Amino acid sequence: FSNNSADTWFRDIMFDCVLCPRACHVNRLAGQTGYCGQTAELMAARASLHYWEEPCISGTSGSGTVFFSGCNLRCVFCQNHNIALGKAGRVIAPEHLAEIFLQLQEQGANNINLVTPTHFLPQIVIALGQAKQQGLHLPIVYNTGSYESPEALRHLEGLVDIYLPDFKYFDTALSAKYSHAPDYPAVAKAVIAEMVRQTGAAVFENGEDSLMKRGTIVRHLILPGCTKDSKAVLKYLHETYENQIYISIMHQFTPLSNVKKYPELNRKITDREYDEVIDFAIDIGI
Repeated sequence: FSNNSADTWFRDIMFDCVLCPRACHVNRLAGQTGYCGQTAELMAARASLHYWEEPCISGTSGSGTVFFSGCNLRCVFCQNHNIALGKAGRVIAPEHLAEIFLQLQEQGANNINLVTPTHFLPQIVIALGQAKQQGLHLPIVYNTGSYESPEALRHLEGLVDIYLPDFKYFDTALSAKYSHAPDYPAVAKAVIAEMVRQTGAAVFENGEDSLMKRGTIVRHLILPGCTKDSKAVLKYLHETYENQIYISIMHQFTPLSNVKKYPELNRKITDREYDEVIDFAIDIGI
């Protein structure tokens, strides 16, 4: 995927954006915004070493994270609400993004971690190509909510080493209610299949207790009162991929002020809920 073809794809997709399943068809080159709230100008909210990802991602030196502004999901319980709405961050050129990648590498990052990158995928492809030509050699982590286009993800083959997708819901009613995306479960299944096709089985630096160099880790955040759905997600992932992927079962749901319209989400999950999901995972062989 040459720089010229990346530039052409960037212009084509930004002119009539169908980059994600929302397929807004807006002209982002002209300053129009779709569901993600972003124009063709690349906008990032934060770039730093991050120590609180999965241990095989952060290690002890930290993951070189870049948080992109905007989001094509904007879940009602989002922990980064201002970033998701595009209210935090500043515009940078792809050339500057390439420089940021190299700076994080110089700071000792274990990898480059692209957080919520979906709506800027063409710009990121250009920046990664430039950075790799300038000496970037770290594994690239694509950290996403999984509301992606499998066709768009194919442009990342050979550029991304580790996929870190969510599988948020199995129930379409839940995905419609909390992420305004009734097709989310079907989309996530297709997206994760493409990711696993690209990465294959996980590869670690020195055994499973060390840093991941290649592979797919699927995250699932347990929601209050949704243990049945969590079990459905885990059952599907295990039956489909067995030990090809790793699964990160997360219990840190935190109620925020913006979930007042959803009183069922206005609490943390209980120890009993968490234990129930973990026991289920163990019972089915995860």
